[in-house]
Amino acid sequence: MEDVTATYYFRPRADTTPEAAAQAIVEEETTGTWTDITTTTEYVRRLDGEVLSLEASGKGFVTRVRYPAEIFEAGNIPQYLSVVAGNLFGLARLEAVRLIDVDFPESLVPFRGPKFGMEGVRRLIGTTERPHVGTIIKPKVGLNPKDTAGVAYHAAVGGVDLIKDDETLTDQTFCRLDERLSAVMERLDEAKEQTGRQVLYAVNISARADEIVERAEHAIDLGANMVMIDVITCGFTALQALAEAQSVRVPIHVHRTMHAAITRNPEHGIAMRPIARIVRMLGGDQLHTGTVSGKMSHDVDELRGDNAALTEPYFGLKPTFPVASGGLHPGKVAAELTNLGTNIVLQAGGGIHGHPDGTEAGARAMRQAVDAFMEGVSADEYAKDHYELKRALERWGNR
Repeated sequence: MEDVTATYYFRPRADTTPEAAAQAIVEEETTGTWTDITTTTEYVRRLDGEVLSLEASGKGFVTRVRYPAEIFEAGNIPQYLSVVAGNLFGLARLEAVRLIDVDFPESLVPFRGPKFGMEGVRRLIGTTERPHVGTIIKPKVGLNPKDTAGVAYHAAVGGVDLIKDDETLTDQTFCRLDERLSAVMERLDEAKEQTGRQVLYAVNISARADEIVERAEHAIDLGANMVMIDVITCGFTALQALAEAQSVRVPIHVHRTMHAAITRNPEHGIAMRPIARIVRMLGGDQLHTGTVSGKMSHDVDELRGDNAALTEPYFGLKPTFPVASGGLHPGKVAAELTNLGTNIVLQAGGGIHGHPDGTEAGARAMRQAVDAFMEGVSADEYAKDHYELKRALERWGNR
């Protein structure tokens, strides 16, 4: 189909029929307004949307809507969102409405997508099949650059593939980005000399839109091998600017902080699926999508679909590497991989740094849990001759 198809869940107001509510969405997002107007002509009517289907679902209804492709400005994501996720959330005829998914035609996906993508990141690390293990510097904020680098070193020696800043750490006075980045990369070089393994460090360059490319370029000049952006707080076009900049020659790790204000309510807001599609189109190499067993709430089937939106064939764009994060530890690894597969990054913060024997042991325990799964062995069985995993399971259990 050459037009755009969007899927919504909604609950109509008590005095509004489902058909009228669905039509209200179409009209609000295309050519309609609250009353008949004399300026609407047949020429304009070609841009009307259309309700394609309507069916009951739970306490409400699901509708599929067609929007003419002509109503979109190709390549302009803010304008796309103004159509598929615009004023409808405040419509009086609706008690609740949620954008579940959106399908764009190829003509409206003129984007380059990820420069590296999942396979490109795998090549940088030197792995092909196993899940990647990542960690977040903990505590979230408060460490100075030297201590941050020390945490990164121990995690790298322990076996992680990726180390990232927390979403709240950028360039505060207690841990300046320049000094932190230089210190971390120096210690990661030490770890590489010891282990022979490349480890990526996603330094958080989130900033105002007109500064973010410059900040990324500066980080790369200082030796950064990955950059990180908080895409919801910075904006989608900040990610696009990063990905399209020829000077940004490292993978882009995309964090989704603040997303739950939009995605968490199952009846109102925007689901993660459209966000995942947009991040992939605009060039995110990795994106946090959630866990099935961690501390954040998720619907397993919805999460699988979100990850599929990142990895399935899509107009020739490279797949984006899904990241599972939030309350993970070695005992939860099997549940994540059983449900989400092995094309995933398992990101553990407290589940590594909270290990009773420290960060290095925590990283080893996570890697051991991954190895156990890949070998088809239970974590409990594998722990019998892998001390770090045994200690982790004693502390947190295996679920």
